[in-house]
Amino acid sequence: MSQAAQALVVIGNFDGVHRGHQAVIHAVARLAKQRELTPKLMTFEPHPAVTLGRVPPPLLTTIARKRELVRRHCPNLDVVVRAFTPEFAAQSPEQFARTVLYQELGAKLVMVGYNFRFGRGRSGGFDALERFGIDLGFDAIAEPLVCDDRGAWSSTRVRGLIAAGEMDKASEMLGRPHMVSGQVVRGHQRGRTIGFPTCNLAGVMEVLPPFGVYAVVVDVRRESDWRALGKGVANIGLRPTVATGASSPLVEVHLFGIDEDLYDAELRVHLVSRLRDERQFAGLDELRVQIEADGERAQQLLNDAVPDPDLEGIWY
Repeated sequence: MSQAAQALVVIGNFDGVHRGHQAVIHAVARLAKQRELTPKLMTFEPHPAVTLGRVPPPLLTTIARKRELVRRHCPNLDVVVRAFTPEFAAQSPEQFARTVLYQELGAKLVMVGYNFRFGRGRSGGFDALERFGIDLGFDAIAEPLVCDDRGAWSSTRVRGLIAAGEMDKASEMLGRPHMVSGQVVRGHQRGRTIGFPTCNLAGVMEVLPPFGVYAVVVDVRRESDWRALGKGVANIGLRPTVATGASSPLVEVHLFGIDEDLYDAELRVHLVSRLRDERQFAGLDELRVQIEADGERAQQLLNDAVPDPDLEGIWY
């Protein structure tokens, strides 16, 4: 038995919650208010590609961060995270429309992207969604893509900009700098020996940009809340000068003017600007000189940066 049809349901992965996604969320909020419907956003975990045996795209935002960003643009939006299991993927388009959209979510209006596909083998398209909606009593609308002179705003395009190290362009499309997050763990502490202690992050899930040095601002989790911690410089790469033998990329952050025990703390590192490529130096003295120069440049770039008071004091 279905619940009363009273929801506006928007469906999508929404990875990155970029400015194109934000336009859709604002449209959802506006339409839901006009039609007196409950706004709901359905997304999936894991990415459908994982369940279907394909390689998923690199992650821009974790589920928790996605939920936070979505609700920032529409506070009353109910974010429904569906487990994308083999059984879920095996549903026919009609089963999905009837059991998930109509019965479970109570859809009165369904909003999707222009290229939306659903059901077993991606066999359903927008025409099918409209047809099932007529039978079940909900309307379907396709939200047009938001574009600029370089094309559509998309998660794929954001990933391409990050992969190319074009962080300013990625920030423009995201509406904020790209962020990576993780837990501070003990490293080799070589940075401390040359006067630049670093926080080494483990468990980073978000896509990394090219190896190099970045000007960053950092949030820290204090119990259940995030708070702005400070500004700094992040090195992403294999640290060839100190010969750590690392086989996978490391993320380490030096914070300006902060001397506190952050081991086991959760940090969010916002990559504001790319400073240079990672490279190997002749020794620690040469490395120290370069780190000093990196720090000076980063402080200049971040001089006017302040935590956002509208976000209760976090950076982004």
